Amino acid sequence: MAKATGPVYYVPFKRRRAGLTNYRRRIGLIKSGKPRLVVRKTNTQTIVQFIAYDEKGDRTLAQAASGELKKMGWKGCGSTPAAYLAGLMAGRRAVKAGVKEAVLDLGLTPATPGSKVFAAMQGAADAGVQVPAAKEMVSAERVKGAHLGADVQKLFEDSKAEIMKE
Repeated sequence: MAKATGPVYYVPFKRRRAGLTNYRRRIGLIKSGKPRLVVRKTNTQTIVQFIAYDEKGDRTLAQAASGELKKMGWKGCGSTPAAYLAGLMAGRRAVKAGVKEAVLDLGLTPATPGSKVFAAMQGAADAGVQVPAAKEMVSAERVKGAHLGADVQKLFEDSKAEIMKE
């Protein structure tokens, strides 16, 4: 019987073991050669970033968080309209940085139609960034905040106009 000369088991990368990164999906997105539209949800806000791959490490081209909407008088930065506005804000900044198209990076978030992730993607698409995905993944009424009340709809329109001025 021969002795083993190397390790008998394989240990996955640390971020994979912790359930933070799906490397197969990431490499597929990187191979596209386009910047990634990264949308991450937290308990209180939505963070939208345009990230380009670089050998030395990923570069953030533009970013926005729904927490920035507080300056516009927005309350409840974890809502669907706030995610759309954060995507719109990040999209406007990305267009100014020269980004024309991007691929959506959901990370480990499940692709559920009507979710905040798709609201943020729709906001970036409305800002002028080409994102290859179905345009109507979330209803227009939900994006505008019809389910939250008339005062939220008014605030949404005012905030959207202010973002478009930038």
